[in-house]
Amino acid sequence: YLALTLIEVGFLLAGGMNLYDSVIHAFSTAGTGGFNNRNNSVAFYDSAYIDGVITVFMILFGINFNMYFLLLLKNVKAVFKNEEVRAYLGIIAATTIIITFNIMYIYETPLKSFRYAAFQVASVITTTGFATADYNLWPELSKCLLLMVMIVGACAGSTGGGMKVSRLVIMLKTVKKELLSYLHPRTVRKVKFNGRIVEHEVIRGI
Repeated sequence: YLALTLIEVGFLLAGGMNLYDSVIHAFSTAGTGGFNNRNNSVAFYDSAYIDGVITVFMILFGINFNMYFLLLLKNVKAVFKNEEVRAYLGIIAATTIIITFNIMYIYETPLKSFRYAAFQVASVITTTGFATADYNLWPELSKCLLLMVMIVGACAGSTGGGMKVSRLVIMLKTVKKELLSYLHPRTVRKVKFNGRIVEHEVIRGI
């Protein structure tokens, strides 16, 4: 947690942000709290580089911190096989691509559309709350997608809020299991998450 925060401070300083602002933004990104000392939030800096750095670190702080522990143990395979991380990154990628195309007519270039889409998606899904664009002016599709990812939230074991991606994945798997049970009543199916059977009490809680 400390290492990621300090690295972000370094990257923000390299982008021309002063030390005070860099520390505030790094702390706020790390805690996914969104506190900002500027009225226009991150839009104040109008910098693609700063937007990019904060986008990446918001996404990183939305990942389960157990994954970083596995990386320290050099168990990279386990990280890439983790269902929650894959679903989390997949949701971010898919939502960003759709919104990029949906808002392309608002901004001058596709790259600028991608920059604003990626930042807002990362900010909303991790419940950080930073902003670089007024997405109230975006089309209904984009606003609906942002609302949906806000409800989903980040990974369990991260600093992000929301319902958590792991719960969504288990819920979808449960729905699939129930539908298959109607088609094949005699089959016995168990919901598995990351290779482990999910207990009925956990599923009921979700």
